[in-house]
Amino acid sequence: MTFIRERVSVDAPATGASSSLDSTETRRELARLNLPKNKRRHPERWISTVVVLFIAAMLTRSLATNSKIGWPVVGQFFFSSAILKGLVVTLELTVGGQFLAILLGFVLAAMRHSQNPVFSRLSWLYINVFRGVPLIVQILAWYNLALAFPNLAIGVPFTSWHLNGNTNQIISPFLAGVLALGLAEAAYMAEIVRAGIVAVPRGQIDAALSIGLTRHEAMRRIVLPQTLRVVVPPTGNQFIGLLKASALVSVIGGNDLLTRAQQIYSVNFYVVALLIVASIWYLVLTTLATIGQHYFEQWLDRDRVGGDREIAGTGSLLGRLRRNIYGNPTAPPPAGGLL
Repeated sequence: MTFIRERVSVDAPATGASSSLDSTETRRELARLNLPKNKRRHPERWISTVVVLFIAAMLTRSLATNSKIGWPVVGQFFFSSAILKGLVVTLELTVGGQFLAILLGFVLAAMRHSQNPVFSRLSWLYINVFRGVPLIVQILAWYNLALAFPNLAIGVPFTSWHLNGNTNQIISPFLAGVLALGLAEAAYMAEIVRAGIVAVPRGQIDAALSIGLTRHEAMRRIVLPQTLRVVVPPTGNQFIGLLKASALVSVIGGNDLLTRAQQIYSVNFYVVALLIVASIWYLVLTTLATIGQHYFEQWLDRDRVGGDREIAGTGSLLGRLRRNIYGNPTAPPPAGGLL
């Protein structure tokens, strides 16, 4: 090590501006010597790893060998028709509620930024009310709407055109669940969209107004397209949260996944087994939603790699496979090939 100090001290430049060159020469000298590397020991990591793995193994063994859970029942009802029907209803509730939330969220965010004080205050009031009331209370309120309004009527003022009907027939458990999930989620989506709008520099709006665009056109053509990249990640998280929150519809018998599991274990009394079935399906759905969110974010980031959609698509499974086989990520597959 003394030799290294002497060699570096002799060869080092005298000026202070060449300190980076000095460090580079030092690294080169060390690389030529090929000194043995002494790895640092971390016994605490091994000890903590062993403890965690031991606890996990004990829990897994306790669950696997517990005959009271009823693991054969889990396999019996995992792909049963009742569970799969509840799974479809859960997806319908989630997609319908999220679609309603996105539409209403954009409207509320635009109202919040409106120059009209009435629209701005109404948006603020809606967001605070629907974020402040628990979701399960909103579900029960929509389901029991007939207690306050036995009949619902929709019509055009000063005309004879109107529609009315019994509230219990119109507001089914499924519709009550979609309305409660969508309207409650819209309050959160409005804040997410508002954050995306605020993320766009004010100068872009002023530039759009200076070239003759109206404020509405600037919002629609300049601001909103740029908000997508900011809005998509939290929207994906909200979708996953809404997927899990759809289980609350079971309190009104919404025929979702949890409701179906409850109906089955109320007959055979295998409560834990059916709850495990529902939990596994929820894990599968949230995992698929997370993967879809990841690839959708990559597609939105295509401008970051030069605006070429084909190059941006190389992050996908198909793009990586083409790159590994053909070398060129944008090369089309040969005729009659596997892809």
